[in-house]
Amino acid sequence: MLKSGSHIDLTVLIPVGGRHGDVAALWREYEAGIASLGLTLECIIVLDGPRPDIAPALHELVARDDRVTVLELMRSFGEATALMAGFERARGQILLTLPAYPQIEPADIGKLIGGLDSADLVAAHRWPRAGTPWEILRRKAFHGLVAYVTGLRFRDLGCSARAMRRRVLEEIPLYGDQHRFLPVLADRQGLRVAEVTVRQSPRDRRDGRYPLREYTRRALDLLTVFFLVRFTKKPLRFFGMIGATMFAAGGLITAWLIAERLVLGHALADRPALLLSSLLIVLGLQLFAIGLLGELMIFTHARELRDYQIDRIVEFPADAPAPELGASASERARAEAYPAPEPLDAQPRPGPARVVAGGAPPA
Repeated sequence: MLKSGSHIDLTVLIPVGGRHGDVAALWREYEAGIASLGLTLECIIVLDGPRPDIAPALHELVARDDRVTVLELMRSFGEATALMAGFERARGQILLTLPAYPQIEPADIGKLIGGLDSADLVAAHRWPRAGTPWEILRRKAFHGLVAYVTGLRFRDLGCSARAMRRRVLEEIPLYGDQHRFLPVLADRQGLRVAEVTVRQSPRDRRDGRYPLREYTRRALDLLTVFFLVRFTKKPLRFFGMIGATMFAAGGLITAWLIAERLVLGHALADRPALLLSSLLIVLGLQLFAIGLLGELMIFTHARELRDYQIDRIVEFPADAPAPELGASASERARAEAYPAPEPLDAQPRPGPARVVAGGAPPA
């Protein structure tokens, strides 16, 4: 039994949305796949809105297993919000997000956690992958568009099985449907991202096709990620580029109309091209102004923004001896920064440079 305040190695987050199966039975399968790793764990199941069809079974599961916690949101907020709600209660240093319906073979969960030896976030890639020719074409088109927009190549962003270190969700607040693009956002933040091949569950099937509005939402989400990845700190490059293009086009059309009026004597009245050129010039100036305002806002909050990660800090030992009189200027400067304690013969000899893992301040 897990006691309150006990050390937790792994937190399993299972957000339950509109598509789900028997979550209680699925958790037992996941638990069997994790058992061989020898980690202390907890499971947080987040119900994204009222789920009266599965809530009683989950309440029984909680009564039998003190490692399981169920969070029930008042209404549906989306999977990203459900994940963040579960993360706020998570105690593990490793987070494992798993879907509420079969996607991968539970026996391959160890591959995801093992990948954290060289990465901060490990995403699952289901292979071999089943599906109709239309589904295969749709997946290739989606991931090809993601690669074109972001420059990053992933093969299965639709898979919810991911293992990550705690600092991933500490640095990247999720909202909307951004959970699908978490590996892309993590890479942008400077975190190490890897993709591990796992076996697809034979029960991972979806009947029917996605509605048209679903494709529209994914396109808008991709546009949002494109802006976040490329222009979060450079809004003037995005709006300024579009605004300058529109302003230049409007200016060229206006110059052509003026030349026709002066050289050929064509009247400017009742010419749609004049209205078009004026509209392009005004819109171009407005977009440029929006980008400039964005730059000013970022400049005023630049000290509060941090989009980098420190892997480790290597410091010169504070107990290093002072250099001799014939030392170079850099050595004398270092001696002033790290003065030798007195008396020298009573102090231990300087050791090697200290390495602080994860960028934490030295003890």
